[in-house]
Amino acid sequence: MAAMSATTSLTGSPFGICSKYGSVHTRPPCVKSNLNGYSKGFSGLRAGLYSESQSSFLGGETALALVHSPYRRKYKQRSSSSSQICASYKVAILGAAGGIGQPLALLVKMSPLVSSLNLYDVANVKGVAADLSHCNTPSVVADFTGESELSNSLRDANVVVIPAGVPRKPGMTRDDLFNINANIVKSLVEAIADNCPNAFIHIISNPVNSTVPIAAEVLKQKGVYDPNKLFGVTTLDVVRANTFVAQKKSLKLIDVDVPVVGGHAGITILPLLSKAKPSVSFTDEEVQELTTRIQNAGTEVVEAKAGAGSATLSMAYAAARFVESSLRAIDGDSDVYECSYVQSSLTDLPFFASRIKLGRKGIEAVISSELDGLTEYEQKALEALKPELKASIDKGIAFVQKQPVAA
Repeated sequence: MAAMSATTSLTGSPFGICSKYGSVHTRPPCVKSNLNGYSKGFSGLRAGLYSESQSSFLGGETALALVHSPYRRKYKQRSSSSSQICASYKVAILGAAGGIGQPLALLVKMSPLVSSLNLYDVANVKGVAADLSHCNTPSVVADFTGESELSNSLRDANVVVIPAGVPRKPGMTRDDLFNINANIVKSLVEAIADNCPNAFIHIISNPVNSTVPIAAEVLKQKGVYDPNKLFGVTTLDVVRANTFVAQKKSLKLIDVDVPVVGGHAGITILPLLSKAKPSVSFTDEEVQELTTRIQNAGTEVVEAKAGAGSATLSMAYAAARFVESSLRAIDGDSDVYECSYVQSSLTDLPFFASRIKLGRKGIEAVISSELDGLTEYEQKALEALKPELKASIDKGIAFVQKQPVAA
């Protein structure tokens, strides 16, 4: 039986939350929270940053940067009157003791929409759960270790996030990375299919260009595939694009929105700088420089860490933002947009990253308009990425077809 750790006091908490899950033992009362117009007015990481006193442990400017949407085309003006936020959703993180899993778990623990946070890993997760349980936020933290407890970690989950796997290390080929992580993702998605087939599934494990098709094939063989609920998390590419463009053009980061399409590795990552908001002009040299930096940003971090790790913190931040967006959509927010690598008919490829609209049942719309009117550079880059992306997709599909899943 997995140990259960619950936060028993909300004293000092910046959250106004209650639980609707009967299975959650702690049931704090709903606290009215003056969200000052931000309750539904942003897309991305919302961390319960506004209490009745409108204070934030992150500080005002940082709080606004976290909650402001880079994706919203329209910002709903909401009444400044008090409203209630109730935690009511269960999130499971598979690979929670790893370099991405731990900071991701901390950020998800901050969400005002999460009532239960299940942390799974093959080892060392008990201490992570104990540590997180001391945070005075209402979600109940539970730890699950090893294959025998995997099923219990997934039961009734609304969102499942998979950062499990290994990063590419010095001397490791892409095939080495693929073979290790492909098997991990395959086994975890089999368990998801058996225990929470209706959950939103967020794939972080690399190579995402292949692991998402692997997950799709597993779910198909299990008879539970819903393409509207399977997502490759490419949010980090967008986060980087927004950051780098804001720095290059001295823009206020909170206002910057750069869609990123294609895939999630190397040249398959295509930032559409011509579609950036606010509208800004780039020289040909700036386009080349920014595109290359966004595509190779992971290497930039690996080199800066001198072989001691990869992009874990920024990935955790981006993944937490996508979790929060998914929960807001499930909770009924009708204006949630993110970029994600999903099954798509935008191009001749079966999977493609683009902006999507999220709703209660997953993807409500794939936004095709951003592929209209591309610059010559972007159009050539789009065509250039397709062969590599197709090869990665085919590799993932073939992997599962050679190793059929158990019924």
